[in-house]
Amino acid sequence: MGRSPAELNSPGGRAVLTRIRRIPPGHVTTYGDLCPGAPRFAGQVLSRCHDPSVPWQRVVRADGSLAKGKEQRRLLEAEGVPFRRSRVDMDAAWIPAGELA
Repeated sequence: MGRSPAELNSPGGRAVLTRIRRIPPGHVTTYGDLCPGAPRFAGQVLSRCHDPSVPWQRVVRADGSLAKGKEQRRLLEAEGVPFRRSRVDMDAAWIPAGELA
């Protein structure tokens, strides 16, 4: 069964948010990198977080596609994240979350 909304305050939820805050402008990481083995947990934490200090737009799907569409793309482009058509150019912009620990 899934975790409750309290996951934002769980040790795992706090770790996910800390990693997201460490993603530098102009770069992205993936849900799976944030929480290996449980990318949906990372997505749930992010969907429940409304803290403006969390750069949510820097988290994308493993294939570079965007979960939040046009708004997410607008924010990423403003940071200089390169795209290949509708997806982030992962070769140029991806940072493994392990480097953010």
